[in-house]
Amino acid sequence: MAEKDFILASGSPQRLSLLRQIGFEPKKIEPADIDESEKKGEKASAYVKRMALEKARKIAEKHPGAVVLGADTVVVVGAKILHKCHTDEEQTAVMKLLSGKAHRVLSAVCVIGADGRAAVRLNTTRILMKKLSDEEIRGYVASHEWVGCCGYKIEGALAAFVTKMIGSYSGVVGLPLYETRNLLLGVGIK
Repeated sequence: MAEKDFILASGSPQRLSLLRQIGFEPKKIEPADIDESEKKGEKASAYVKRMALEKARKIAEKHPGAVVLGADTVVVVGAKILHKCHTDEEQTAVMKLLSGKAHRVLSAVCVIGADGRAAVRLNTTRILMKKLSDEEIRGYVASHEWVGCCGYKIEGALAAFVTKMIGSYSGVVGLPLYETRNLLLGVGIK
């Protein structure tokens, strides 16, 4: 597969795999190190769009004239954004929170063109998870496949607990491909 002339501002192997799936292999991968703190009163949709934009901007500032792709994905229960868990106890609490409930996965993508202009798109997917038994929660937490993501990885064992999904599977994995492809085509990456 030929590389495309853009920089992916993410070290996520899932995002790279999704881009490869649609034939958009980035020329360079440079993860953006930014402050990912929420602002007081910030809604989840505004937060995830701001994160995608800030990640792309951080890398675009280092490479003027380059096309840069940034993205961010969060799991939201009600108005609460779930952040990456660092311990089994934190992940157990997240699984109990998600058990038997509907929640949303918001995935934002930002492309900054060679001219420096940014375009951001948001994808929202609604997911319903079955009521999980204590044994199922313990098993999932012990698998540690959730490490490094906020909430869970839909492409892993957790998929067996999802009863309904309305929206973008690729968005839940970490990069909504429909929006991503259109933004890249819009700045001349073919």
